[in-house]
Amino acid sequence: MNEALRAILAPRHIAVVGASRTPGTIGHEIVASLIRGGFTGAVHPVNPKAAAICSIPAVPDVRALPEGIDQAIIVVPKDLVQEVVEGCAHKGIRGLVVISAGFRESGADGIARERRLTQFVRDRGMRMVGPNCMGVLNANPAVSMNGTFAPALPPFGNVGFVSQSGAMGLSVLDYASEYGIGISQFVSVGNKPDVSGNDLLLAWEADPDVEVILMYVENFGNPGKFLEIASRITRTKPIIVVKSGRSRTGARAASSHTGALAASDTAVDALLAQAGVLRAASIEELFDLAMAFAVQRPPRSRRTVVLTNAGGPGILAADACEAHGLELPELAPATVARLAPLFPPEASVRNPLDMIASASPTGYREALGALLDDPAVDAALAIFVPPLGVTQADVSLAIATVADEHRDKTVLAVLMGHKGLPQGKAALHDAGIPAYIFPESAARALAAMCRWRERSERPRTLDTPPDADVGRARQLLDGARAAGRRRLDEGEALGLLAAYGIPVAGGEIAATADLAAGIADRLGYPVALKVVAPTILHKSDVGGVRLGLGGPDEVRRAFRAIGESVAAAAPDANPSGVLVQPMLPPGRELFVGMTRDPAFGPLVAFGLGGIYVEVLRDVTFRIAPLDRAEAHVMIGEIRGAAILDAVRGGAAADREAVVDVLVRIARLAVDFPAIAEIDVNPLMIRPAGVVAADARVLLLPPPPL
Repeated sequence: MNEALRAILAPRHIAVVGASRTPGTIGHEIVASLIRGGFTGAVHPVNPKAAAICSIPAVPDVRALPEGIDQAIIVVPKDLVQEVVEGCAHKGIRGLVVISAGFRESGADGIARERRLTQFVRDRGMRMVGPNCMGVLNANPAVSMNGTFAPALPPFGNVGFVSQSGAMGLSVLDYASEYGIGISQFVSVGNKPDVSGNDLLLAWEADPDVEVILMYVENFGNPGKFLEIASRITRTKPIIVVKSGRSRTGARAASSHTGALAASDTAVDALLAQAGVLRAASIEELFDLAMAFAVQRPPRSRRTVVLTNAGGPGILAADACEAHGLELPELAPATVARLAPLFPPEASVRNPLDMIASASPTGYREALGALLDDPAVDAALAIFVPPLGVTQADVSLAIATVADEHRDKTVLAVLMGHKGLPQGKAALHDAGIPAYIFPESAARALAAMCRWRERSERPRTLDTPPDADVGRARQLLDGARAAGRRRLDEGEALGLLAAYGIPVAGGEIAATADLAAGIADRLGYPVALKVVAPTILHKSDVGGVRLGLGGPDEVRRAFRAIGESVAAAAPDANPSGVLVQPMLPPGRELFVGMTRDPAFGPLVAFGLGGIYVEVLRDVTFRIAPLDRAEAHVMIGEIRGAAILDAVRGGAAADREAVVDVLVRIARLAVDFPAIAEIDVNPLMIRPAGVVAADARVLLLPPPPL
């Protein structure tokens, strides 16, 4: 870890510049928090008008501080921050935490102020958290630093948390102890012009105090760097992110399928999925996941059993498990034989196991033990609804006892009902078992643990870049640019794909009906005709497609019909002719595309194809470049992935061929940054191989001179 960053996360001497004698002010609360938290180092208040703050002697300015200060927490007015930081540099203070606001978040003057400050910090080899942040916390007893205005140091645990929002950070710290989540380190990064989430990921990657990483993110400053770092860390440590801004509002306008499908938040989903990061949809879900990861090991498989004393919650849990992709296996005959004598005939001895309301703590202990002994079970959700005469605490102790005897299995608990809830949750938390109020929350957390384990165990791949005729591709793109066009015609687009080794349907462009008939004669019937016009992206919308033409007369009639339809629907289109192609044998239609996001770079898309691609929106995205393993995951993510399998006697489709296309499209996007968007729709897939039947390629505007 960089020494300046270490001075921020684990300092020995802290100067609080702007310390105040007035309770309730940030300058006072920072000093008080450090003292209340039991900071193991020395605190040095800086105040020009006070001899002491919180009974600690103060100095009038930074230059009067003793040598050896490694961190300064700055809470002075914005116009004084630059001067204070320059004084810190003079004293050799390398770690800065700037609480003060009034920088980039406040407009043009603040932006300029922040730039000057950041440049100075970087020139001097210092590191800075903030400005406009709520501080830094390290709960390790060896440090015990609460350099925030949070009222109390949270319990020490194995969770590192970085928040771009100070208020959100305060909320998380407030609820951490209630949810049984121990915090190791917390950093509010504020405007993050210097120390960012990526820096903290690097610092926590090898830190034994941090085993789970939580992030509240409003934007990604360097998505590529995040992808590189997070992809490595998630092999050994889970990262859970809440990213605000899911709204489609502000998505850039786009006319192609791929651009229309890639909403403003799509790139974030692609980034996090590719990095193996778990995305929580809410702060509640963040807590649910963190509570599980912080204390339990992920299960060895998705095979889960549900144990309950009430039928309704058990059914809800089973539904939630299946909805999240968990498996509820049948119990082994030996397990059923062991369970049956324990409960009355009204009980349901299956999965989920409903012991009915008369179940006692002993019943929980014996039933859960039998279930966890079943070799077909790797995880359990134990649900308790308190009836008369049985307490949450007693059942919690029974669950904890059995879980301790089966440490190779994963156990989550659900305690429903308020009576005795604090005592029950406390007993489970002490035993390292997360306790939830609702079964859906527990199922969601367990499924997230399974996804993380599966991702972390996926073999690394070192793919050889696919072969490509880069020179031919450049010739096609340069030719369109030289002609003043930002779109390749159909022949050029298919030629571009062919240059990158993607199989394409043959065909020629015809300017007249007779030429179209002649081309069809050479290609062989049946054929398809598709209008060629630079301004028409969706040909079927303007009547520009005719299929299954069986002879020259049909071709001529279809040519004329296309002309009439296009003239009526798009009078300014000025088509140059039609593309004549041989009809492809029947197959399943897929969609592959690419759109270039200004911040995240090229996004590769995959989904079901055909004319309903935007209606069904069954599409997933990843960031280029793409390896084959990630391409396989993409294919399995869409809802309609099952159509690629053997269905009703038909052969399974060639998934490897689709993977090859995805990887090649990704390489094409990386090799040629001038390509704005690519649509391959439909990509016809068969038991052996694929063929791109249609393609469109849009280019970015040329850079200004």
